[in-house]
Amino acid sequence: MIRFQSYISHSAMRRWVFVGLCVCLRSHAAVYNVRDFGAKGDGMTFDTPAIQKAFNACETAGGTVEFPPGIYLCQPLKLYSKTILKLDPAATLQASTNQADFMKAPGDWLKARGNDFLPLISGKDLTDIRFTGGGIIDGGGAAWWPAAENARRIRPGYTLPRPNLISLERCTGVQLDNLTLQNSPKYHFVPADCDNVLISNVTILAPEHAANTDAIDPSGHHILITHCTLDVGDDNVAIKGGKRGAGRDFESEDITITECTILHGHGISIGSETAGGVRNVTVKNCTFRDTENGLRIKSDTRRGGLVEDIVYENITMTNVNPAITFTCHYQQNSAGDPQSSGVAASGQTVSGERTPVYRNIRITNLVATCPKAAGLIDGLPESCISNVMLENVKISSAMPFQIRNAKSVKMTNVLVAANAGKPFLLENADVSGMANP
Repeated sequence: MIRFQSYISHSAMRRWVFVGLCVCLRSHAAVYNVRDFGAKGDGMTFDTPAIQKAFNACETAGGTVEFPPGIYLCQPLKLYSKTILKLDPAATLQASTNQADFMKAPGDWLKARGNDFLPLISGKDLTDIRFTGGGIIDGGGAAWWPAAENARRIRPGYTLPRPNLISLERCTGVQLDNLTLQNSPKYHFVPADCDNVLISNVTILAPEHAANTDAIDPSGHHILITHCTLDVGDDNVAIKGGKRGAGRDFESEDITITECTILHGHGISIGSETAGGVRNVTVKNCTFRDTENGLRIKSDTRRGGLVEDIVYENITMTNVNPAITFTCHYQQNSAGDPQSSGVAASGQTVSGERTPVYRNIRITNLVATCPKAAGLIDGLPESCISNVMLENVKISSAMPFQIRNAKSVKMTNVLVAANAGKPFLLENADVSGMANP
C-alpha cells in the first residue's frame, strides 16, 4: 500500500524547502534598468540588444533586470545565474512575430525540427533565477498557430515544431511569480530537469483551441505550483518523466500543485513521457471549470515507465470531460485527444522496459459534473493499474466510469450518477466497495 502518512509529512517538509527558496531569491543588490541600456519600450523598435546587455551585466555577480512600463519588442534572450527579471505591472515583453528570429539557422520554419528553435527566454545549468514584477510576457502565438492547426488536421496528433516561451534546463532555485504569460507559440513555461522550483500567483493564457499551448511542463525535484490560473489550449500542467538523470531513481519527484484554478485546457497531467519515472505528486485544493480532462496520467508502451505514490484531494470540477483518466494506451492526438483505443497503438511494443506501470494512487474528496464520460482507468493486461483508492468521490455524467485491466481498486463513499446505463463498466478489473455497481 502507498505510504500516505509518511508522504504527507514529506509534503509538509517540502514547504520549508520553498521558504528557503524564496529567501535565496531575494533581490540582488545591483539593479539594471533596461532603459539605461537603450531599450525604448515603444512596441515597434526591437529592444533585444539593449535587454541582452542588461542580462549580460548579471553574468558575473547577478542582479535585477528591471523593465519599467512599456512594450518591449524582443527576439530570443539568454539568462545568467542569480538574475531576477522584473517586469513592472504596466510592462510587456513582447515576442517578435517573425518566425525566422527564433531559428538557430536560416531555413523554412515549417520544415524545421523541434531543436531548431530558440525559446524567447532560455537558460541552462543556472542557479537562483526569478521572474516577477506583475507584468506580461507575450509570445505572439497567433503568428504560429494557424500552421500548427493545419498540420494536425492533415496528420492527427502531429505537433508542428515551434519555440517555447520560457525554457530552463538543469537549473536549481527557480521562481516564477506574479506575472502573466500568454500566447506562446507552443509551451509557455518548461523547467526541465530543474530542482527547487516555485511557481506562484501566475496567470497563463492562450486561446482554447491554440494547438499544443501547454501552460507548465515541469520535470525535476521539489516543485511547487500554487495559486495559479491556467487557461490554455492543451495541458494546463504536464509533469514529464521522459528520462532520468545520473544518480536519480525518478526524473520527477516531490511535486505539489495546490490552490490552482484550471480553466480551458487538457487538465493536470502526468506524461505522456514517463520512462524516467514520476513519484510523489500531490494535487489538492484545485478547481476545474470547462476543462477537457481533469486528472490525467497518460503514457503508452513506447515511452512508459513507473508512476507511483500520487495523491489527489479536495478537487472540484464543473463541466469537465472526463473527471479522471489514467490510461496506458494514450495516443497523442490533440485534435479530439482520444484517451484510449483499447488496443496497443501502431508501433507500440506489447511489453518491456517502456511498459507503463501506475500504482499507489489516491483520490479523496472529489466532486465533478461531466457532460460526457465520468472517467477511465485503463491499464494493460500485462501491467494492470494497481492500488487505486477512491474516497468521498461524487461524479455526475452522461456516460459510465470505465475500469479495465486494473487490480486492487478500492472505493469508499463513491457515487457515479450516469445517465446512460450502469455507473461503472468493468473489464478485467478487481474493484471493491462500489456503492452503485
